[in-house]
Amino acid sequence: AAQVDATNTLSPGTPANVSVSVNGNTQHFTIDIPRGNDGIQGQTGSDGGVGPIGPQGPPFANVVIDSVTTLNPGEQATVSVSFDGTTEHLTFGIPRGDEGLVGPPGEVSNADLTSAINGTSNNSNALATLDTPFANDPPSLADLELMRAKINELLLTLRR
Repeated sequence: AAQVDATNTLSPGTPANVSVSVNGNTQHFTIDIPRGNDGIQGQTGSDGGVGPIGPQGPPFANVVIDSVTTLNPGEQATVSVSFDGTTEHLTFGIPRGDEGLVGPPGEVSNADLTSAINGTSNNSNALATLDTPFANDPPSLADLELMRAKINELLLTLRR
């Protein structure tokens, strides 16, 4: 039996060589063959002509998101695209996140509740209305002072 183990390309001018070995009943060959010398540079060819301009592609003016689907946690997100000649259609699949841990039930202490109530505006129901019409036309300085006092009372009631 005969077997070629390798064929090697050598530089130009290097002599060819064949190595032969025998292993059992099989002859093994390694063949070294030099490549030929480089040829001379050919003449430069003429430039080809400019081809015709292709047809204009379809306008890309419309994009529609057809659907967005919620996938299970761990699934790969997906996007599919189709074009119907005038409109690009997109379909998305987006995985939801893993469910978070359930926290302990919330409780509010009396101190927290009192602090929250104290931080809100006072009840304006305790503020008396200004039911007395002004008798003076134009209003007198006393009328204006009564109005100023009522506005201040309102502002103080509404402050936090």
